[in-house]
Amino acid sequence: MKRAFISVFDKAGITDFAAGLTAQGFEILSTGGTQRVLEKAGISVTNVSDITGFPECLDGRVKTLHPKIHAGILAMRSSDEHMAQIKKLDVGVIDIVVVNLYPFKATISKTDVTLEDAIENIDIGGPTMLRAAAKNWQDVASIVDPADYNRVLAELKNGGITKETKFDLCTKVFEHTAAYDALISGYLRKNNGGGFPQKLTLTYEKAQDMRYGENPHQSAAFYREPIGTQGTLADAKQLWGKEMSFNNINDTNGALDCLREFEETTVVASKHANPCGVGSADTVFDAYMKAYSADPVSIFGGIVAVNEEVDKKTADEMVKIFLEIVIAPSFSEDALNVLKIKKNLRILLLPDISAKVKDTAVDIKKPSGGLLVQQLDTKLFDGELKVVTKRVPTEQETEDLKFAWKLVKHMKSNGISVAKNKKSLGLGPGQVSRIWAAEAALERAGEGAKDAVLASDAFFPFDDCVRLAAKYGIKAIIQPGGSVRDEESIAACDELGISMVFTGMRHFKH
Repeated sequence: MKRAFISVFDKAGITDFAAGLTAQGFEILSTGGTQRVLEKAGISVTNVSDITGFPECLDGRVKTLHPKIHAGILAMRSSDEHMAQIKKLDVGVIDIVVVNLYPFKATISKTDVTLEDAIENIDIGGPTMLRAAAKNWQDVASIVDPADYNRVLAELKNGGITKETKFDLCTKVFEHTAAYDALISGYLRKNNGGGFPQKLTLTYEKAQDMRYGENPHQSAAFYREPIGTQGTLADAKQLWGKEMSFNNINDTNGALDCLREFEETTVVASKHANPCGVGSADTVFDAYMKAYSADPVSIFGGIVAVNEEVDKKTADEMVKIFLEIVIAPSFSEDALNVLKIKKNLRILLLPDISAKVKDTAVDIKKPSGGLLVQQLDTKLFDGELKVVTKRVPTEQETEDLKFAWKLVKHMKSNGISVAKNKKSLGLGPGQVSRIWAAEAALERAGEGAKDAVLASDAFFPFDDCVRLAAKYGIKAIIQPGGSVRDEESIAACDELGISMVFTGMRHFKH
């Protein structure tokens, strides 16, 4: 008789599947809670202990770790030697292994989880059985995903599980157990001081396939972290519009990174993951109008991120232009009705949009042949600002300097931002020369740069940016400092009546 071993934590669909196997002539082996569920449904079950002659022990920690189980899984049917051995040892073969694992992910997601609770929810027998069955995939079907139950039953009714399906199931098992182990090792590393381990294994869960990547000839998918996604784009709910694309996700993430710097009501308009217009105000409408008027050209086809509820008055303005995405913590019913006039506008709801990213979060970049991992840039300043010029910035200028510094932190380097009255006026991201970034930002600001402030993500290697800023009427500059030519820039500021503030830290972004 054909035999199937079933032991699942997630019981969804398992009674129907087991009944289907029984109808196909399978003997069902099981243990503990799974056995009770199956027997309650009227399905005949043989307890594993009746096969091994050894009772469950150690609070259920040891149930299936026995040669009469694992030899029955691992025996290669094409090997005369294997088959002779198991006959001599009186071991019956197992043809299907259906296992899903202790809920380690759900356990460590709890806010009050203890190390002891987490350790107790590390499955030992389950992964061992799955890996054994997957190793012997040509003879044994290993099923870890309830979504595969119907496929397996259909093939059994049609004559047997195909080789292609068995190999697919085998692949899914090793992906599943690798992800399970990655969660465990990551949790233990975090509880052992963190840092960067000698062997790094990461796990992500597919959220969706993309229509294509950055370009139509590139295939792509979006994966989310299995836990800890609160306040991130992975946790957003799409209320309206076309499916998100690869570029949509990347660009929206850039807008959210910038938006999280602000506690006051703020709107960030973003294009190609760079802010193109940012405004802070007392109301969402005023903040949006600041962001829009900062650059009414670049916002076209862009992403708008808002950290307060979008009301109808603001929505009425938003629909006057083409936007790809609007993301906010909430929308009034009237605002949604207005925004939905735009059939293709993607409306995203993210209630925890202002949630701060954890200090333990990491930033990952993928060069060919390797992986760059760094601590996420969660700081804005490192200590007090240091005024290094004779002229001291006014209280209003100081507020604008801090505003401009938040912007330049989230622009691709080299980056320069110009701002006034908590509104971006000119942004120059991603230039290979700092003076070119300054030229772009100041030219965009135009006459609005008079009495405004300027921020630079890294130090000035020369005084040329200062002298250019003076021509446009800039009154205060914020930059990290640290150049061997700092004195030249300071002297130029003193000569031209500009305040300069050092932050002591830079914000490169590549």
